Amino acid sequence: MAQPGRAHHLPDRGGWRNRRDRSYLYSSLGYDSVADFAPVTLIGLYPLMMVVPNSSPAHSVAEFIAYAKVKTLSYASSGHGTSLHLAGELFKRKAGIEMTHVPYRGAGPAFNDLIPGRIDAMINFTSSSLPLVRQGQLRALAVASTKRLSVAPDLPTMAEAGVAGVEVSSWSAFFVPAKTPRDIIRKIHDDTIAALAEPAVRGKLEQGGVVVIGSTPDELASFLSSELDKWGRVIKEANIRAQ
Repeated sequence: MAQPGRAHHLPDRGGWRNRRDRSYLYSSLGYDSVADFAPVTLIGLYPLMMVVPNSSPAHSVAEFIAYAKVKTLSYASSGHGTSLHLAGELFKRKAGIEMTHVPYRGAGPAFNDLIPGRIDAMINFTSSSLPLVRQGQLRALAVASTKRLSVAPDLPTMAEAGVAGVEVSSWSAFFVPAKTPRDIIRKIHDDTIAALAEPAVRGKLEQGGVVVIGSTPDELASFLSSELDKWGRVIKEANIRAQ
């Protein structure tokens, strides 16, 4: 993680700009999501976790997969083309199973059907799922992150649970218009990193389930490129279009 005062450089604008924009979900956008912006810093990740109803026979990811191989199961999302939808598609591909996607208009309505068992699973944000798990309304099987989370240290990662390649997080980052002078980008970056290093700020974010990052511009550019590649493949294979 970048630290205040840490030496860093801005991404090479030629290489960054030469990457072709990829608007997988939308047929057209009013902007180029790569060429029109300059990366500043990746602020943090919002990891997802897999939850099932308490009535589910699955007490682990392995048991869920075994169950899904004898019965077609369903998974909920907060809407077609959302990150929760894509997470479910990625999971079923990596797990080698089929599941029926059931989109809702938001996570709240999805929980209303998940808790009583009308839906079999959901891969949702930790911040909204974990309170329901702690209240005994849902069962958590795994977190979709590269490491275990400090807010749920007993939960295995998907890789630990036997399904590698299911790292799914929403994220927040600073971008600025592509023509922003480099000294301004550097100033915004350094000030943001300093703010993230404040114990009160970091603590508040971590309590909400955020994995604080604070990257260099280069690291953010690399991260965005990997996200475009990963989700572009999922969207194309599943033939998902925004509705």
